[in-house]
This record gives sequence, structure tokens and C-alpha cells, in this order.
Amino acid sequence: MRSLKRSLKHLEKEIKTLEDKLLVLVKQVHQDLLTRLKTIPGIGPKTAIMLVVLTGGFYRFTSASELCSYAGLTPVIRQSGSSVNGRPRISKIGNQKLRNLLFMCSFNACKYNKSCRDLYERIVAKGKSKKLALIAVCNKLLKQAFAIAKSGLIYDGEYKSTLVKN
Repeated sequence: MRSLKRSLKHLEKEIKTLEDKLLVLVKQVHQDLLTRLKTIPGIGPKTAIMLVVLTGGFYRFTSASELCSYAGLTPVIRQSGSSVNGRPRISKIGNQKLRNLLFMCSFNACKYNKSCRDLYERIVAKGKSKKLALIAVCNKLLKQAFAIAKSGLIYDGEYKSTLVKN
């Protein structure tokens, strides 16, 4: 038992050392991006670091929909003709760590991020399940992170998109 406890302590120490080295490396290259991502309500420092690491600093993606597909958060409709009508689900073909991180962040985002809270309440009010609403919040958080990474701006809760329709 003592041997296992010593091994566990050693492994925890190694993990801490590796996390510190990762933090230093990410801060050297992406310090500005990290500080901007942390401005999003619902995304903390560890999630911001993991977002930068798992997405390659958001350089690997040209659109938010590509990023959502990479995370496995896009809906898949199972349908064939008129007889097979399966329930729509998320694809889950993608990065599981990123999906899990965003799902945990979605709880805080529903409390502190106004646009995520509005989305969650709107979906639940329609009679959909709370888990489906949380997945939609994950999608929203990922799109917000992508927009902040690509625009170079910090999070603005009062930002309104100005779309001009002709």
C-alpha cells in the first residue's frame, strides 16, 4: 500500500511539472490569445489553455462550423426514406477531451454568460431536454471562442451583430 501511495505521489508531482511546462510554452506563443479567451464568461484558465493546445491556436480552422465538427458537437440526423426516423444526436466523431471540457464549462456559461443563458432558456422553454440545451451552449461557447481568436478582440457581452440585409 505504501509503495502504491509513493508511486501515486510521484505521478502527481510529474503531472504538476508537465502542466507547468505546458503553461509556460503556451504563454510564450499565445499569451494574447489566452487572455482574450479568459474574458469569455464560462471559460476558465485551464479550459483556455486546452482550447489553444487542442486547436493549434485556432490556426487549423477557417470557420466556426469546422471547429464544431472537430469537437463532435454537430447534429447528425438518422433518416432513411419514410420508415426510418431516428432521433437527431450529436456526431461524437471528434475530439472527446474538447467536448468534455466544453460540456463542463456550459454549466458556468449558463449562469454567467448572457447569450448562453438566453439560448439555454429559449431551448428549454420549447420543451427540449436540458442536456440538448447544454450541448447547444457548448456549441455557442466554441463559436464565441473562435470569433474572439480570429477577430483579435476581447469578449463583449453587449456586442450586437450588424447584419445588413439587401
